[in-house]
Amino acid sequence: MTTTPPIEDIRVLHRTGQWCPGRRIDDVAAYDVRILPEYQVPGRPTIDRSYLLLDQGVQLTRPVAFQGPVEGWWYVDLVEVEVTEAGLVVHDLYVDFLVPPGADRYHVLDLDELGDALSQGHITAAQCSTVLSNTQRFIERHLRATQMGSVDPPHRFPPECITALDRLPCFFE
Repeated sequence: MTTTPPIEDIRVLHRTGQWCPGRRIDDVAAYDVRILPEYQVPGRPTIDRSYLLLDQGVQLTRPVAFQGPVEGWWYVDLVEVEVTEAGLVVHDLYVDFLVPPGADRYHVLDLDELGDALSQGHITAAQCSTVLSNTQRFIERHLRATQMGSVDPPHRFPPECITALDRLPCFFE
């Protein structure tokens, strides 16, 4: 008999400075963040849900404010998550991905920002090494086609591990 892991209430500090309500199941967390007014799109929701793959150093969001050619795409941040008494604190580690529906391709962003952060002392060599390793693991695990050795089934993005948290109602309610 398989037991379902418990759902834990959490708080996550978003880069906008907001403490956001969330839920966690094992090494996967989700949290809802209110979109700042300057980024809201009329007629669209004002809350985004982000997912943290805590054991992989990855945060996934499908921004509701994305329009035009990137509408429905996923924005993936490589992150470091700090566990504090107040909750989880997410630190952006510069490397990002844009992943379209179907995940038949992807775009890697901001490698120059990672290099700048390292050379300017904003991150350590150990943090840079970790984010580069996590970047490669993320590609291999979630974005490469089966013939290239993907762990997940082809075109199964986002990862199935977020499904249970994706089905939950808004955490602000």
